[in-house]
Amino acid sequence: MTIVLAGDIGGTKTILQLVKSEQQKTVQGLPKQTTLFEQTYASQEFPDLVPMVRKFLAAAQQLGGQLTPEKACFGIAGPVVNNTSKLTNLSWVLEAGRLKQELEVPLVTLINDFVAVGYGVLGMSEQDLHTLQPGTPDANAPIAVIGAGTGLGQGFVIPQAGRYRVFATEGGHVDFAPQSELEFQLLRYLLEKYNINRVSVERVVSGMGIVAIYQFLRDRQIYQESPTLAEVFKIWEQEIGKEHKTVDLAAEISKAAIKQQDYLCQQTMKLFVQAYGAEAGNLALKLLPYGGLYVAGGIAIKILPLMQQGNFMQAFLDKGRMNSLLKQMPVHIVLNRKVGLIGAALCADQLTFS
Repeated sequence: MTIVLAGDIGGTKTILQLVKSEQQKTVQGLPKQTTLFEQTYASQEFPDLVPMVRKFLAAAQQLGGQLTPEKACFGIAGPVVNNTSKLTNLSWVLEAGRLKQELEVPLVTLINDFVAVGYGVLGMSEQDLHTLQPGTPDANAPIAVIGAGTGLGQGFVIPQAGRYRVFATEGGHVDFAPQSELEFQLLRYLLEKYNINRVSVERVVSGMGIVAIYQFLRDRQIYQESPTLAEVFKIWEQEIGKEHKTVDLAAEISKAAIKQQDYLCQQTMKLFVQAYGAEAGNLALKLLPYGGLYVAGGIAIKILPLMQQGNFMQAFLDKGRMNSLLKQMPVHIVLNRKVGLIGAALCADQLTFS
């Protein structure tokens, strides 16, 4: 048995968890992990991760028993290079060697938050997933992960002799590939609006992408804007550049689309879901993930009714003569919002002294 410390570190909040990890293998061939203690902290209330972890461990000790972690893994919302990270939205600079010394944990590693999601999908149960296509799963094949949120994350998982390696990619920055005349118009609109030479798929398949699609349809007067969304849009425009915002325009658009209360919002989300499915299909063709393609990220959970309507899978499968290959791949939506934290714990368990 090993006690591991897992962390999901974001600019707004950080979730820490102590986990008992046992080598008794699960059905997926993973260690059996049991949560012993968990706390959520406001990240900006601490000058660094170290005092936060110390406070967390002190609280955990009050439960009784020996809860000293032997391994630790922290998933971080930002780039990680050589086990070092400067957080994007937080004035922390984290380095695994320093954390190991100051926290007195023998093994510490830092991983990007989407890499943590890659590990986390391995630990998902049937209740944590909504299956869009069962396919014919192959436990020895690669697994693909894609997730739209603030940006568009993509990665893949490779099984290796009872262990797993997770690799991040910059796939969200590939070129946006229009599939219809309307999408070609969207491409031209974005090129002109931002005065850029190319449009990445992340500009379309992300939270900012939802807003961009709405603006495109609205500005071209393809569909009429409702008075309710016109007021929301006005407030959103007024708050551009301000630190404190009262409106999340992408969220308001998706909510109105789910409730079928606003035609412009419905058409916005239809185009968004189709572009999301098409890019997931592109990723699947590159990796052939017969181990499964997992759709993670906050947006998919929030718009689950729209993801279930068929447009996502139709676009995913619309790859000409490669359609038959894509039909064999399991496609799941990850419903568990703690997938990154679960992944950090699984990654920590794999740590060994080199």
